[in-house]
This record gives sequence, C-alpha cells and structure tokens, in this order.
Amino acid sequence: MTKVSMLVSVIVPCYNEEEVIRETYAQISDTLRNDQSLQYEFILIDDGSRDGTPDILREIARQDPRVKVLVLSRNFGHQPAVSAGIRHACGDLAVIIDADLQDPPQVIPEMIHLLLDSGSNVVYGVRKRRKGENPAYLLTAKLFYIVLNKLSEYPLPVDTGDFRVIDRKIMLAFNNLRENSKYIRGLISWMGFKQTPFYYERNPRHAGIPKYTLSKLVRLATTGIFYFSKKPLRIATAFGFLSVGLGLLLSAWVIYGKLSNPYYSISGWTSVILTIIYFGGVQLLTIGILGHYIGSLFDEVKGRPEYLIAEKINLGSESSLD
Repeated sequence: MTKVSMLVSVIVPCYNEEEVIRETYAQISDTLRNDQSLQYEFILIDDGSRDGTPDILREIARQDPRVKVLVLSRNFGHQPAVSAGIRHACGDLAVIIDADLQDPPQVIPEMIHLLLDSGSNVVYGVRKRRKGENPAYLLTAKLFYIVLNKLSEYPLPVDTGDFRVIDRKIMLAFNNLRENSKYIRGLISWMGFKQTPFYYERNPRHAGIPKYTLSKLVRLATTGIFYFSKKPLRIATAFGFLSVGLGLLLSAWVIYGKLSNPYYSISGWTSVILTIIYFGGVQLLTIGILGHYIGSLFDEVKGRPEYLIAEKINLGSESSLD
C-alpha cells in the first residue's frame, strides 16, 4: 500500500536548458500535485550552464520553497550533477529525470506506486519506443548496450537511461560509493536489491538541442565498459598469446626452410612488413587498454571531489547526506 505523506525528491540535472526548464518544472509539479499521497521537493542542479538557466532556477526557487537549487562551479558533466542531486536529496524516494522532457513526467506516479506495491528498491525506465530520434543514433545505442553486456561482469538493463525511482536504501548505498568517474545506471544495477523495469514511450525533445555530443557519448560508453569489466584486459592478453603463437609458428617455418635448403634465400618483404604491423598493432592496443585503466586509477588516487558547488538555494545543512 502507498505510504501517506511520503516525500519524493525530484532530481533534475540542467545544462543550458533555458528553453525548457520552466515547462519541465510545471509539468512535474502538476503531475505530483495531483497525487495526494505524495509530498515532493525539487533538486535542480545547474551544471555550469552558459545561458540563462541559473537565473531561471533562482527565479523558480524564489517562487516555490520546495525547489532547491545547486549551482556547480563549472560544467562537471551529467553524471556528477546527478550525484550531487542524490547527495542532497531529503526524500524517502528520489526520481532522477532529465530536463528535456523526453522522459514523460506523467508516468512518475505510476513508477512510484509500482515501486511501493512491488516492494522494489528501484524502478528503472525502459524505452520501448523512442520518438523523434535519429535511426543512426538508435542503432549505435543498441550496439553499445550489446557490447557493454558482453564485456560487463554484471548484467545491465538494455535501452535504459538514468530515468528511475530509487528508495532511501539505494540513496544511502550510492553515497557510500566514493568513486569519481561514475556510470550511475551501471552502479545502481551493480548494487543489486530488488529492481523492477517500467516500460514507457520516450518523447521527442521538447526544446533546445541534445547536450550529449558524440564525444560525450563515447566518453560515457568507455566509462561504462572499462568501469564494470576487466574483460578488455583479458582480450588484450589473448591477443598477446595469439601473437606469440603466430610468431613461434613463423619462426619455426623460417628455421625449417633454412635447414631443409640452406642455399635458398627466403624472400617476401610484404609478409615481413605485414607481420610487423600486426605485432605493432597488438602491442599498441594492449598499451592503450592498460593506459585507460591506469588513467582511471590516477584520477581516483588524486582524490579530487567529483564536483564543486558554487551556490546553494533553499538548502540547509540538514538537506545533505554528507
């Protein structure tokens, strides 16, 4: 049964969303206001926007005390912004939703009631249809999830984003994870507990342009792959053994040819060059994979904070899980 007077924290990361953020706030407010069993607060995080987003967030916070605003000191990225929101959420439950209205706020009450009625700790959104998105992007996303699940040591839901409802247990567990380079949907899946899918149709972007550029998508993909698996290292090792085996076979062939016909001069500059290119490519691939893991370790060892907050609005010290 639904818990009366349950507080829901709605976490919305924002980056250059001046064209849509007022509508996002209005739609979420209207949706949650209609459910008398739920109280709510907003955690709006400005991730170093270069447009009028911070001023709009301040204006909304002045008009509605339930709106709490975090202004980060610069653009740290979507995942750190969500981390900041989770850390400052006071709710019994938290909803993570982007500001672009592609994930429809109208389904939030259904997701919350599904979590409560099923006794789940997480209800994550699964996109059964994605309207208005580039077919090439959809194909790339599908291939990414296939590769990620092949390489990952933990099963990760396919065709999901960060749109989800999590309970207090998940929030507390998440805030005990001190990694900086977070892949949040993967981390929440890694935690286990009871997780339930919720299928919905994703809308076209309400206004503005997508903030995930190709380089950001590639960075997120590499974080997801290397963060949850050591299989790339095993693949590189397999390539190394294969290279050694081919090298031994080639050496045996050369020695046999020399012994069986000492006066025969073995020619074939093309095969030599191709062999050098192959072995060199394997070595560079292996070094690159090792470098990525070492670079991740280097970032973690420095111990820098995941984000820095320049300004807090409507937030007291009691609003943080620090």
